Amino acid sequence: MRAAGSVVTAAVAAIGLLVLVAALPWLRDEDPAQAALRVRFHARGDDPEAVEALRRQLDLPADPWSGVWRWLSSAVGGDFGESWSSGRPVTEIVGPALLRSATLSGSALVVAVLVVTTLLAYPVWRATADSGPFSARLGALCGTLAALPEVILAITGVAVFAVGWQLLPAIGWGSPHHLVLPALALGIPAGGLLARIVTATAEQALAEPWVTTWRANHIGRPAITGAVARRVVAVGAPQAVVVAVTVFGSSVAVEKVFAIRGAGTLAVNSVLSQDLPVLQTCLAAFIGAGLACAAGAAMLHGILLRPALSAEATGTAVTAAPPSTAIAPVTLAAVAMVVIAGLFRDGDSTDLDLRLQAPSLRHPLGTDAVGHDLLGRVSAGTVRTVGLALIITFAALLVALAIGLLVRSARAGAVDVFNTVPSTVAGIILAAILGQSLFSACIAVLAVAWIPLAVHARTLAVTARAAGYVEAAALAGVGPVAVTVTHVLPAIAGPLLRHALVRVPATALGIAGLSFIGLGADVDNAELGAMLTGGLDYLTTEPWVVAAPGGVIVALGLAAGTVRVATR
Repeated sequence: MRAAGSVVTAAVAAIGLLVLVAALPWLRDEDPAQAALRVRFHARGDDPEAVEALRRQLDLPADPWSGVWRWLSSAVGGDFGESWSSGRPVTEIVGPALLRSATLSGSALVVAVLVVTTLLAYPVWRATADSGPFSARLGALCGTLAALPEVILAITGVAVFAVGWQLLPAIGWGSPHHLVLPALALGIPAGGLLARIVTATAEQALAEPWVTTWRANHIGRPAITGAVARRVVAVGAPQAVVVAVTVFGSSVAVEKVFAIRGAGTLAVNSVLSQDLPVLQTCLAAFIGAGLACAAGAAMLHGILLRPALSAEATGTAVTAAPPSTAIAPVTLAAVAMVVIAGLFRDGDSTDLDLRLQAPSLRHPLGTDAVGHDLLGRVSAGTVRTVGLALIITFAALLVALAIGLLVRSARAGAVDVFNTVPSTVAGIILAAILGQSLFSACIAVLAVAWIPLAVHARTLAVTARAAGYVEAAALAGVGPVAVTVTHVLPAIAGPLLRHALVRVPATALGIAGLSFIGLGADVDNAELGAMLTGGLDYLTTEPWVVAAPGGVIVALGLAAGTVRVATR
């Protein structure tokens, strides 16, 4: 019964997302026919006769209810309407873009699997001989790779392999050579993330009694290694499907760097041009891909894990804690030093006589295209980005606490459906509704940031309510509100607060990422992602303009990827 309830809740959440996409033309508080007229015939203004003529031509409904129903029913039949900008069928525009993005994401997933295989093959083989723990350096390496921002890898690849060594094309699409750099930029962090996940599974399998039993019965290392590998694949394959959603969502920034006309780029351009039919179709494809990946992950987990477990006599698994590492505190200390040094400098004054000056004693990080001192500019941008991330994290913590205190079961539901939606998709939806701004970017990041905290809070709360002293208090006649405030809240508040704090760097990266793709702060604002966008034109001639904000973004990424998350 509970499983059926979870399915129903998840289905309702999925339908809600699709209804939200269908309602986009009306959520902007504007007549869709007027918006379409402005997009297609800007010179006509708001001419009532032209609006009605275009409404009839595009067969646009007059109210949102019939509009949502008509769009959903037509979409089921494969008809997504016409582009407001070009008048072409939307499927002709979105189809090729989706194919490019799918090809890029699939290639990146292949790179990710190769990264995982390279990282784990020898440690697993070695551990089958002595069952010793993996090296702490392996965990640090996996975390470091997972933490590398995709856009920074893309920019570095262009600067080194395309411009510097001229081994690969810098931009474009059309040959396997064009695919190498963007696939590496997306696949290396995804491989690090997947390796972090399956490393714990490998260590758990190696610590189980059946390994010792097999070794005592003189079963060879190849057989033990194969059995461990089956367990790793059984757990890793579903996780790889989930990572594919992350790759698909992260591809927007990489597509921008390499000028790839993929679905992400098309969606962002549709927001900026207000071509809502194209945007709706792109978003529906993103959400559909996320839901399909979530369902595929669950199916693979059931298909692969059962045979893998039955092949060995399993015992109690030993949870492998992530190794402590100094990367996070060191990188955060470096960011703090840059911020403190820049607080005493003016990063807002423009001086065209000082434009694009290389780093020097006067300007330690150089100057940008309008003569801003980059040290002061980066300091102000970091304070703004991280400050907003703290506010967003606090709001997400409050939402997660509320969910944790209200939810009575740890079963999957709406939260798990929302967890399949990439943050970029949330940013695109909010930008379509609220317009392009730093505020809408922050709301979009908040719309995603609460989800992992809520999942954690849900687990903590259910565990706390099952504790003996909590059940005893309830049996003694203590009311549910008093039990929640006195016992459950203290049990989940501490771990959840620590979890929230370690997610601040990742939240800051989310804000910077939306600004980079054009959905957040304007390029003339002191914000890390906007500064990175403004410096791309000078990557090959004045690389310090990109290196200054990019270095802080890398540091935040390393801190986000290597810090330990408290689970208790």
